[in-house]
Amino acid sequence: MIIDRRTMLIGVATVTAVRTAVGATADAAEPQVNLPTERVLGIGGLFFRSRDPKKLAQWYQVNLGIDHRVWQQAAGPTAFTPFGMDTDYFGSKQQAWMVNFRVRSLDAMIAQLQKSNIEVKVDPEKSPYGRFARLHDPEGNPIELWEPASPA
Repeated sequence: MIIDRRTMLIGVATVTAVRTAVGATADAAEPQVNLPTERVLGIGGLFFRSRDPKKLAQWYQVNLGIDHRVWQQAAGPTAFTPFGMDTDYFGSKQQAWMVNFRVRSLDAMIAQLQKSNIEVKVDPEKSPYGRFARLHDPEGNPIELWEPASPA
């Protein structure tokens, strides 16, 4: 089963809409899900293997502004979506993960990366969820940049 970006973001949008709906009642046909009382608050860290951790951490800090010690990220939606083993969404079949970063201005981020001679491929597809671009870090890990669509 292939899950594309639209499916992932529709899921995030649906969860957000359900949480903000006032007085909404569950459809009688849907089974009730017993959610845990205690829930996680967000992602506390992203840890992954690297051939040269210091060099790769420096690349993320210089090019994307991510402080590898403690990065304070902006509030916003975060998709948590497992993909099937047969997906080609990440690129290489050997890639077990891909990170998607929200950005304020995709054009400004692309210009910044290109000044550092980093190849960025902009997705030409028009999406109601925003704009997207792809790049890879120096070790070949896929990165997706997402500029969310402005609320109407």
